[in-house]
Amino acid sequence: MNFRKIVYLLLIALFASTIAVQAKEERVSIESKQVVQHAKYEHKTLTQLAASFWKTTGLYAIFNTHDNEISVDPAGNVKKLGAFESSFGRIIMFAIVFVLFYLAIAKGFEPLLLLPIAFGGLLANIPLAHMTGPDGMLGVIYNMGIANEFFPLLIFMGVGAMTDFGPLLANPKTALLGGAAQFGIFGSLVGAVALGFDLRSASAISIIGGADGPTSIFIANKLAPDMLGAIAVAAYSYMALVPVIQPPIMKLLTTKEERQIRMGVQRKVSRREKLIFPLLVIMLSIFILPESTPLIGAFAFGNFAKESGVVDRLSDTMQNALINAVTIFLGLGVGSKLAADKFLVLDSLGIMLIGLVAFSVGTAAGVLMAKLMNKFSKEPINPLIGAAGVSAVPMSARVVSKVGSEAKPGNILLMHAMGPNVAGVIGSAVAAGVLLSIFK
Repeated sequence: MNFRKIVYLLLIALFASTIAVQAKEERVSIESKQVVQHAKYEHKTLTQLAASFWKTTGLYAIFNTHDNEISVDPAGNVKKLGAFESSFGRIIMFAIVFVLFYLAIAKGFEPLLLLPIAFGGLLANIPLAHMTGPDGMLGVIYNMGIANEFFPLLIFMGVGAMTDFGPLLANPKTALLGGAAQFGIFGSLVGAVALGFDLRSASAISIIGGADGPTSIFIANKLAPDMLGAIAVAAYSYMALVPVIQPPIMKLLTTKEERQIRMGVQRKVSRREKLIFPLLVIMLSIFILPESTPLIGAFAFGNFAKESGVVDRLSDTMQNALINAVTIFLGLGVGSKLAADKFLVLDSLGIMLIGLVAFSVGTAAGVLMAKLMNKFSKEPINPLIGAAGVSAVPMSARVVSKVGSEAKPGNILLMHAMGPNVAGVIGSAVAAGVLLSIFK
């Protein structure tokens, strides 16, 4: 037998012995685990089994205030819950969630987002399940698209694909009304600071004044992630309550004669103008305020794809399938921040109050600016369209048209109101960019 064969035999023998040793170690490991498992198991009576089951129920977790329960956020941070947070706080949150269900279903207030947000809040308050943890359903959704601001950008893309800039281009001066309505944002910033919020938190809260849900989520996640739940719920609640909040303000600040003003027929906007406008907006953002380009870029892309007329399938997907799917995930992800230990704090009440005042001030500023413009304009301007300067598209424009037709039947203001309405979307994104830039 030559030397080469001897080497081969030695290698085969070594390989075989190695496999045998590994198999023996695995068998020993399995046997030891079984021994440990058998050692841990204790025979229990039926009463003891029932008691063990009771301690794993949600009722036990809620009513036992000294069970040392913990909550886990999407980042994996662990927090020990207090007696209130783990018991009565959850009951309060369940009540709040069912109120949101009522508003979404019975009243029809922004159901596409209010319903999934509320259901996410319901899941977030389930005891012991850790749904908001990094491996929980809500935690996975949150990390997937809210922690990195991806979902709000996709929403903006879909909104851009559904937006028609024709009314704004037909009457460019209505852009001033969209700008005036942003006064609510910067006014609420000052108010939030005066109430004791730090500048970063106040900046995140202030966007509620524009009634822009995606932008509120985008900036809150960057500046005040702990307040995301309260900010998002406030923003979408006030968007949903546009038909309730805005009409009294509009009527208070205008006379019946002003509400009856008829506006002339708008000129026809060419396809070329509609193609150039989103490109012009994004280029101005790039050169002047790069911090706003994520939002404005997504918005401009959606609109440019629609107006190009050559990618109808992509535009249709952004307007329907994409935005619908993202809305589900966005709502559930935001709902993850409605856990009792995060939402039931004094700051949440302050956020809701500041948001209401900010939204009201934004509406009033738009109406007052329209009244001022009407005094110096050759063509009549109905001051009601100023209320559409907030970013609640197209709810504000519809409310304006409704109030106008109530004052004078047949007075259709919808298309005129859409000008400041879409300008408000751009304005809130620009305002968010300004607020983000000051913290760089």
